[in-house]
Amino acid sequence: MAKLSLKESHPRFQGENFNKNKIFYTRMEELAEKHGCTPAQLALSWVLHQGDDVAPIPGTTKISNLDNNIGSLRVKLTDEELVEISAAIPINEVAGSRLINESFTRASWKFANTPAKASP
Repeated sequence: MAKLSLKESHPRFQGENFNKNKIFYTRMEELAEKHGCTPAQLALSWVLHQGDDVAPIPGTTKISNLDNNIGSLRVKLTDEELVEISAAIPINEVAGSRLINESFTRASWKFANTPAKASP
């Protein structure tokens, strides 16, 4: 029996969810083009701009992907651009569960005992 890839097994990439979520990827492609970077670089840059207490942890097995990820450090975003990127993918409109197995919900960030973000 063949092993399913993450894309094949993830709820957000299956059936009608895939078709609905393709719209968001297209939006990110357009924004990335506007910023002269890849969609992955734009996403990583957006995370890097979320504050000093937030850090992306991208995984890769290929040097070319590592180089691409490092390229996200060159993408500088203004406050207005951060709002534009956030608005491009309204979280309540993303179709499908973010977890492959719903039993992992108990271990998600929603149940973490994380202190509130300090005001500047």
